[in-house]
Amino acid sequence: MDKKKRKKSSTSISLKSTEIHSTIKQAFEIKKNPFPWIKAFSAGVSASLPVFIGLLLGSLQYGLLAGIGAFTYLYVFNQPYAQRAKKLFFVMIGISLSVGVGTLIAPYPLASAIMMGVIGAVAIFIFGALKISGPSAIFFVLSFAMATGMPVDPSLAPLRTGLVFLGGVLSWLIAMLGWLISPREPETNAVKRVYMELAAFLDSVGTESFNETRQRTVSAMKQAEDILSAGYISWQSSDMFKRLYLLTEHANTIFLEVLEIALEEKAKLPPELGESIRALANSIEHKKKNNTKILQPDHVNEAAEHLFVKIYNADAIMNEPISRINQEVRISKRSLKTVFLGAFDKNSIVFLSSVKYGTVLTFAAIIAYTFDFNRSYWIPLSCAAVMSGATIIATFHRAVQRFLGTIVGILVASIILSSTPQGYIIAIIILVLTFFTELFIVRNYGFAAMFFTPSALIMAEYTTQVHDFAFFATVRVTDIFIGCVIGLIGTLLIGRRSASSLLPHFIAKTIRSEGQFLLMLFSEHNSRIDYEESRERSKMQTNLTNLKTVYNTASGELFSNKTVLESLWPVIFSIEQMGYLLDSSLKYDKRPVLSDESLAQLLYTFETMAMAAEQNQPHTEKNTPDIQGFSKIKKEIIDLQNALQISERVPG
Repeated sequence: MDKKKRKKSSTSISLKSTEIHSTIKQAFEIKKNPFPWIKAFSAGVSASLPVFIGLLLGSLQYGLLAGIGAFTYLYVFNQPYAQRAKKLFFVMIGISLSVGVGTLIAPYPLASAIMMGVIGAVAIFIFGALKISGPSAIFFVLSFAMATGMPVDPSLAPLRTGLVFLGGVLSWLIAMLGWLISPREPETNAVKRVYMELAAFLDSVGTESFNETRQRTVSAMKQAEDILSAGYISWQSSDMFKRLYLLTEHANTIFLEVLEIALEEKAKLPPELGESIRALANSIEHKKKNNTKILQPDHVNEAAEHLFVKIYNADAIMNEPISRINQEVRISKRSLKTVFLGAFDKNSIVFLSSVKYGTVLTFAAIIAYTFDFNRSYWIPLSCAAVMSGATIIATFHRAVQRFLGTIVGILVASIILSSTPQGYIIAIIILVLTFFTELFIVRNYGFAAMFFTPSALIMAEYTTQVHDFAFFATVRVTDIFIGCVIGLIGTLLIGRRSASSLLPHFIAKTIRSEGQFLLMLFSEHNSRIDYEESRERSKMQTNLTNLKTVYNTASGELFSNKTVLESLWPVIFSIEQMGYLLDSSLKYDKRPVLSDESLAQLLYTFETMAMAAEQNQPHTEKNTPDIQGFSKIKKEIIDLQNALQISERVPG
């Protein structure tokens, strides 16, 4: 027996050693993401232009201060311009206020440490709740930290805030230039992706890749709906936007019909269907009439013929005069109050992550100020950068990448500063370094650190006018090492297994909310439901978002049980598909009214599934009543029950 235990222990240690080695190796992997040439150049211009202007006006110091506002541009991603304008405006305000507050409370180290944690926590919460992609809290923390490291003078708070704001305005204008050329490009690309994925989905019917393409198509349609919702302006709805919206709705209809065919017949569809949709997708991108004619096969069944009609109708939406398309745009948006209340929950991974982030960041700042490190703000700043990883493994990667990238970056800075650049050369160097930072950050964070480290050192040298590079370099290495260690240890201690332990609760909670939404959809009062204000729909969407976040976080935990998580994927997949089908059903005005017995049976089925997930118990399949016209929902309920039966238990 002892030999078996020793053998098991030895095997466990070996597996952990292998996982650690694999994790370290992954930190050095180069991703194959395309280089963002335009964004990188625009970021370089945004960072260097304030410095150029400052030099023209005779003040390099003011130019460098305004350059902090250029961090605004780093929050530019592929979102609609309506959303981009609002998002960057608030980022610009936030960065400016961070500098102002940092200047005001710089004389009080403890207050500075607490405020840094508060800024980090609030930013993480807002970005997480609103599902905003980007660098999240890091540049708000950086702006605040840089202000506390400047010469202490609270009276300069208005001046510094104003200069940073002006730099932010410049970045905002550069970020919005694309609107003049192609105001609907993000929405167009999103809808094109929907039709490309839809074409792949049609091709996959009757093949082993069916579920994979089904998942990708649902994901693409959700993303397109989110982008169109974000880009919608009630008082300015263009013809192009209306076409894109209706194309998305039409894609949803085609998808549901194909899903119905696939579940009933399980036979391959004519390849001409996929080819027709790809031709339509390309015409969306190029904004011109679809000249590719795909003829129907001579012999097709009734279902396939009906799909061809749907595809030709979609082509008509793109090419017919908008006056002949008798359909209205119904955009559904959840209020900010609903979104934030959904995320502000003791079990919400967004809320827990923000509290964790703020706590560790405050602790790092207190250590830095208590032990009186030189340029102490680099310690919490490095801690903040490391904790920006979405998972514990990503946090470890960040720590390794940041430290090694910093060492190389200091060597680069040594070469640059050895020639003591002056005047416009400084602005050009900042442009080049920012350009390469944004170019390589999509491939590997460590490569980006090689360029933003010398950029930060150059700004520090010329902002403080100390001109002691050896001092800055030594302090930078020491502080970054300490900050990385604190961020890594804090993340390990607070969140090593937190997401895994929350997973059963969130699975159960989401299943229950879907059951409640289904009850509302098919009860006798279903015609009175308001599409936009449905509380049950909002609750279900919030739970779906939280569940996916928790599952992804659990997958990235160190030493997590990969076997259990992989066995749970069919459960997560089925729950997500169920949410999509229920949400789509709400768009149909005429839905059947189920009897009280059928509704009671459905609620009982959902509750037993939720209890099985919550209590880590095996699930016994229950009878599922028919829902006339919505057989896909019944099939998904059965699939979810089957997935719960074969899933492994989550360790307590």
